Amino acid sequence: MASDDEMNIDEAGTGGVVRRKGRGFQSTTGGNESGVTSEQTFDRVESSTGLETRAARSVEGWIVLVTNVHEEATEEDVTDKFAEFGEIKNLHLNLDRRTGYVKGYALVEYETLAEAQAAIDGANGTQLLEQPIQCDFAFVRPPPTGPKKGRGREGRGRSASPSRRRGD
Repeated sequence: MASDDEMNIDEAGTGGVVRRKGRGFQSTTGGNESGVTSEQTFDRVESSTGLETRAARSVEGWIVLVTNVHEEATEEDVTDKFAEFGEIKNLHLNLDRRTGYVKGYALVEYETLAEAQAAIDGANGTQLLEQPIQCDFAFVRPPPTGPKKGRGREGRGRSASPSRRRGD
């Protein structure tokens, strides 16, 4: 086995050492080269509570995403919890292949928006197998921002007036 002196190859010289810059790489001096403090900063996703977001309908109906579902919950447990808010059109409880337990979320589908909203309002924060669950719409349409797609600057693509065709 080699000693520690033999393992440290070319530490003193910089020949052949690749210096990397960018996110995830620190300088050899120990600090960040960009001058950022040791506390990292990350982009934040704004909470949807302050913004006016609207629920979006799936192809079949309105889907409620239920999170923090206990790993030993069954379809019958979830059905019993959410059947009081309306007729459940479809229920999907995803299982872990390796363990056979629930992955921690369920998808409950209702026919109408009123039933889905009632389920979210009524079941959010309640207990399911001694564990608090959170409920929200699975599909949410954010408020429109900026210009619509396809309405770029004039002059791109087709001409605005039909009289300006090629060959005329």
